[in-house]
Amino acid sequence: MNYLDDLFGLEGQVAAVIGGSGVLGGALAEGLARAGANVAVLGRDAEKAAKRAEGIRRATGRETLGAGIDASRKRDLSKALDRIVARWGRVDVLINAPGINSDTPFLDISEEEWTRILEVDLKSVFLACQVFGGQFLRQGEGGSIINLSSVSSLVPLSRVFTYSVAKAGINSLTRSLAREWAPDGIRVNAVVPGFFPAGQNRRILKRARVEAVMRHTPMGRFGEPRELVGAVLWLASPRASSFVTGALICVDGGFTAMTI
Repeated sequence: MNYLDDLFGLEGQVAAVIGGSGVLGGALAEGLARAGANVAVLGRDAEKAAKRAEGIRRATGRETLGAGIDASRKRDLSKALDRIVARWGRVDVLINAPGINSDTPFLDISEEEWTRILEVDLKSVFLACQVFGGQFLRQGEGGSIINLSSVSSLVPLSRVFTYSVAKAGINSLTRSLAREWAPDGIRVNAVVPGFFPAGQNRRILKRARVEAVMRHTPMGRFGEPRELVGAVLWLASPRASSFVTGALICVDGGFTAMTI
């Protein structure tokens, strides 16, 4: 085994990716598989999750599992965990990448919309950390939880009010759990993406907004899903990031470094 494989490789690891049938989650699931992990792709649409898992298996040769779940329901998450443990005997990495968004003006946000976005974007992360974190504790060998946040959790963005609240909650949950579980060797970190156009946010990126984003992004472009993979592999590795927990890692083309 060469140095980089020893440092960053995930051979023998088992990873669960919630939101793994989406654009960003799917790229992360494939990246984990290419690094040697067996991967469970968990998404709302069972057919899409199964198709994505099969595509990753064919591309990487790794074992995969695809399952449809509602991540805002603890029972669904527990069933998915049971399937993973029955298949591979353990789980080592949890990626929380579910997400929906809306550009509804603040005074027009309904209680139903507010509740639904918080359920998908925050409640599901809370529940997944409970379910999979409990498994890590039972295994007694540590583990890595990586939550997908957003730059909107750190700086105010217009017209994504509920989404921003949810992502700020993820940051707080990440740091609180990192502190709670550090003695057990469970590391909890968050990746904070900048603007990565995907299915759930393309419709709110109108021309004027795109121009504003580009003016505020020193690199002057959107991110590509593959550009999140390196940070996730680093945080997933039990060797490369063994002393990293409670961190918020920005992958944003310099967005959060920009002022005027």
